[in-house]
Amino acid sequence: MKIIVTGCKGQLGTEIIKQLREGRSEIGPIPEKLQSATVIPVDLPELDISNYKMVDDFIRRQRPDVIINCAAYTNVDGCEVNHDAAFKANALGPRNLAQAATKTGARLVHVSTDYVFSGRENGGIAQDEATIPGPISAYGSTKLMGEKYVEQFCHRHFIVRTAWLYSYYGKNFVKTIVNAGKKFGKLEVVNDQCGNPTNAVDLAHEILQLCVTHEYGLYHCTGEGICSWYDFASEIIRLSGVDATVAPCTSEEYKAKHPESADRPKWSALDNRMLRCTVGNEVRDWKAALACFFEHWDGENGMK
Repeated sequence: MKIIVTGCKGQLGTEIIKQLREGRSEIGPIPEKLQSATVIPVDLPELDISNYKMVDDFIRRQRPDVIINCAAYTNVDGCEVNHDAAFKANALGPRNLAQAATKTGARLVHVSTDYVFSGRENGGIAQDEATIPGPISAYGSTKLMGEKYVEQFCHRHFIVRTAWLYSYYGKNFVKTIVNAGKKFGKLEVVNDQCGNPTNAVDLAHEILQLCVTHEYGLYHCTGEGICSWYDFASEIIRLSGVDATVAPCTSEEYKAKHPESADRPKWSALDNRMLRCTVGNEVRDWKAALACFFEHWDGENGMK
């Protein structure tokens, strides 16, 4: 089996490649079909997924069995001021990959986001795959367009929405909080935006379980359990052992201090219903996954 992983230098792409090369994750083994897979990791500048001809030529030449698209413009605030760049990466890129996958018979796994939802509070109900999207940011709207293109142009697809992702590699909220705690000793974090912290290990594990099946469709894949950013930050500081305090604030208070920031969903908790009803949901409780992260993280950009 041959697998192309786009966005291979990012948090998720790096973790997927690691699991493919090691044959297992912290959760368990990867599928037997993938144990001897040929892995082709690609990223900019080798492959610009927004370039139709480049994608078409690359996929035709490689003829993969599976394409896992981790490439995206994920800077939420940046998307607000660089809308064209966001549209190219988040909408046209998936379209190009979907068309190329169809031409070569490949399966396409496309990673999406909780930002496709409005984030309005709904009485505390986690949103499953049947919930109607309604993005409120440029990031969310371009990612939703990417989902629609994948659905339109590639029948053999898995769209996997995730949220609040962190990993051993790259920049993420966990590392930001640890570093800010060390630097300032006192932090203020919003307490009225809730969701599911997701360890990239869990997301990569589930993607690899899915991609060898014919269980095509739309999936949510996030850490089990719901918390606020304040709850998340507090647990990060506790587990890290950093001498710092975390105080709650409202979204309005944060926006007043950072007026250039994009609106964030107040309620972005997702329910992994499709996983439970198909291949099985092995995603860990968010606190257990975070504790495991701190057991293995080297404190910088990798594992001990």
